[in-house]
Amino acid sequence: MYVGTLSFDLLLGDIRSLKEKRSVVRPIVAELQRKYAVSAAEVDHQDLHRRATIGLAMVSGDAEHLTDVLDRCERLVAARPEVELLSVRRRFHGEDD
Repeated sequence: MYVGTLSFDLLLGDIRSLKEKRSVVRPIVAELQRKYAVSAAEVDHQDLHRRATIGLAMVSGDAEHLTDVLDRCERLVAARPEVELLSVRRRFHGEDD
């Protein structure tokens, strides 16, 4: 069994309220969940208008498949024009951990 996690630190565009922030962050989280069957949520900076951290996790029996899905998730978030991807933190836990 392999477990992979990603943490995206995002800078949002011209956002003036938490309601506007939700309208940007929720569709990203929903698309990650729908397209790649990962667990995803906003995990930090909930009280800031222009910052967000999205975390996601996935479990797989195949390390190659897990790496491929995490790569695709990273590309999806990086390609979103309404956010600037400041950093990505990737963690990978295998059977030997």
